[in-house]
Amino acid sequence: MLTLDEQALAPYTTVRRVLAPDGTPVGPEPELTSDQLLTIYRWLVFLRTHDQRLLTLQRQGRLGTFAPLSGQEASQVGSAFALEPQDWLFPTYRDHGAMMVHGVPEVNVIRYFMGDEWGGRAPDGVRVFPISIPIATQLLHAAGAAWAGKIKGERWVAIGYAGDGGTSPGDFHEALNIASVFELPVVFFIQNNRYAISVPLARQMKSRTIAQRAVAYDIPGVRVDGQDVLAVYSVVQEAVDRARSGGGPTLIESLTYRYGPHTTSDDPKRYRPEAEVSEWQQLDPIERMRRYLVLRGLWDEGREEELQNQVREQVAAAVAEAEAMGRPDPAAIFDYVYEKPTPRLEAQKAQLLERLARRQKEAAARA
Repeated sequence: MLTLDEQALAPYTTVRRVLAPDGTPVGPEPELTSDQLLTIYRWLVFLRTHDQRLLTLQRQGRLGTFAPLSGQEASQVGSAFALEPQDWLFPTYRDHGAMMVHGVPEVNVIRYFMGDEWGGRAPDGVRVFPISIPIATQLLHAAGAAWAGKIKGERWVAIGYAGDGGTSPGDFHEALNIASVFELPVVFFIQNNRYAISVPLARQMKSRTIAQRAVAYDIPGVRVDGQDVLAVYSVVQEAVDRARSGGGPTLIESLTYRYGPHTTSDDPKRYRPEAEVSEWQQLDPIERMRRYLVLRGLWDEGREEELQNQVREQVAAAVAEAEAMGRPDPAAIFDYVYEKPTPRLEAQKAQLLERLARRQKEAAARA
């Protein structure tokens, strides 16, 4: 087995942290105003509330398959908050939190998980690419966009999101390689939540850390406490500033944890112990930030109650708006492929419509 030089490996194993779990500062605090700190906290609370509500909607049959992000709020809020409006964000199916922080309306996210193609499109002026379902493909998209921006002489940065499982496909390595060779203004933000669906990290790779994979591409690699929103913000801001000034790409490994299932189609109790979940919940990112704000004299129980009421109302309004739009037309999946549908597509569409009509008739008969 190859023996690595511990001193050389240290930069890729050290975990950057600003706040201890009790909210006490243990590292340099980022230069953020009180209003910015409160905005960050509001986003954390909103994402948790939004996530829990969408999970309930899915269980009620009012939403399609859903990938919850609870537990990973700090990673998503901190990273997206470090971006400028002109920067491009390339998300996975679990990064709807980062998408909303960067400007995508919450109703779009809800419609997306309802199966509406409209929900997958960011409004004009919001620089967020559509959610990528195939694993790691969005990292190549981020690198390609960064290359285009560099060629055109623009000053925006691209950030590509992925999970720990997203570092196994070849697309991950191809993206890092091209970004390194051409010194592209791109940040690769990997949320290491310990599992690729049910496969633990130890069975995905032999490397001690994901961050050390940056060594092979001669780019900076950083590990950060993904439950510490201020640390995530600081690390991503540094990487974005470096990229914008011509310093090239950075690989960031954010150590985080998802409290719930990979998606609503699996049962996490089958592949991880409850004690592990409880242990990570003691490091909850929202509670950590709340304690910090209390220590700063910026928060109290009255403001907490008011915020909780506000975000519940905001989420309820977004759900009502999304559901008022009606269900997407299943036949629309055959549109926008060819200028004129092929005979085979026409036949498939007719078959689908016939089957749907038959099911509706059967349901009416049972009622």
